[in-house]
Amino acid sequence: MKIKNQIPNIFTLGNLFCGFLSIGYAANHQYTNAAVLVLIGMMLDSMDGRIARMLHVESPLGLELDSLADIVTFGVAPSFLVYYTIFFDSGLLGLAISGLFPLFGAYRLARFNTTPVEVSSTHFIGVPITAAGGILALLTLFNNQIPSIVTTVIFTALSFLMVSKIKIPSLKKVPLPKYGTIVTIFLGALLVLVNIESYGRFPYLIYIATPIYIIYVSYRFIKVKGNKGP
Repeated sequence: MKIKNQIPNIFTLGNLFCGFLSIGYAANHQYTNAAVLVLIGMMLDSMDGRIARMLHVESPLGLELDSLADIVTFGVAPSFLVYYTIFFDSGLLGLAISGLFPLFGAYRLARFNTTPVEVSSTHFIGVPITAAGGILALLTLFNNQIPSIVTTVIFTALSFLMVSKIKIPSLKKVPLPKYGTIVTIFLGALLVLVNIESYGRFPYLIYIATPIYIIYVSYRFIKVKGNKGP
């Protein structure tokens, strides 16, 4: 087993572990921690595929592992967050409604994995589960400022949009600095805002993942600029 081939899988497994930890934090009513872990999972998820392509070690195993990680971190974990913060008082009905999100997300991932490569490389069919899960994490992160009805409507809409036939442009072929730097600045600013008065309360993984992601984006930026030349 070559270590080089497993590097992208390490990031994918890190994404999966974030989902596992998020569920645990949500069950213990630490919703901010749980939401932040989903955002960290987004960072790792944005890196594994690009690292695999950069190292030329893409494989069917990596693709399947990525889907398994995504359904946990961006399907199950966000649905638990919404259940505990919005639907908990509704009992079994609330639990059943919360369960729709990972079900639709799993269907969307399966459909994506069976979509011809030439199609999936240009656009997505339906909202990607990563984006949908990230939106739910942000909504629960600011749950005190956002009315429950708003979160409920967005939760329901995202569930159906994932399995819709709406075409969304894919960013796979877009050079990372054009949007990755923006994402990094946004996530970095967001994490500072939620952490500024609560240092030490968040999972220590945040202090590892964020610098790694920033270094990765900086490397990609330098590489792209270098390829363009003066």
